[in-house]
Amino acid sequence: MNCLVAIDGSDASKNALIHAIDVADAMNGSVTAVYSVDPSVFEEGGSEPISGLGDADNRLIIERLDDAEARRLDILEDAERVASEREVSVETELLYGNPVVAVADYAEAFDALFVGHRGRSERADLLLGSVAKSIVERAPIPVTVVR
Repeated sequence: MNCLVAIDGSDASKNALIHAIDVADAMNGSVTAVYSVDPSVFEEGGSEPISGLGDADNRLIIERLDDAEARRLDILEDAERVASEREVSVETELLYGNPVVAVADYAEAFDALFVGHRGRSERADLLLGSVAKSIVERAPIPVTVVR
C-alpha cells in the first residue's frame, strides 16, 4: 500500500504521519509526505499582530516564495526525523498551490491519503473552513483523518 500524508507542521499532521507509517509497515507499503507551499500567508498593512478574524480581514496577506520554501524545509525534515525514529524511510515532496487542490490532485497515484485535523470546534470550522474536510471531499482515494 502506497500511502500519502499531507503535513503542515502541526501535531495533528505528525500524528497522521505516524499512523500512515504504521499502516504502510503492516502492509509492506511506502509513505510519501507532502507539504504544499502556498505563498499567500504573510500580513502587510499593520505593525501590530493580527488580533482576530475581523482584524485579519483588513490586512493584505502575501508571502515571498523563498520564505515559504524555507519554512517547508523544516516541516519536511521533521517528517524525515519522525520516520527515522521509527526506523523507516519516508519520501518527501514539495507541492505548490492551494493545499486542498495540490494534495488532492497529487493523491491520484497513491492508495490512501492521511491528513491531520486540529479538532477545532464545529463553529470554528463553519467560519474558517477545514483543510482536512475539503481534502476529504476532493480526494480521488480513501482518506483517513487523524487527530
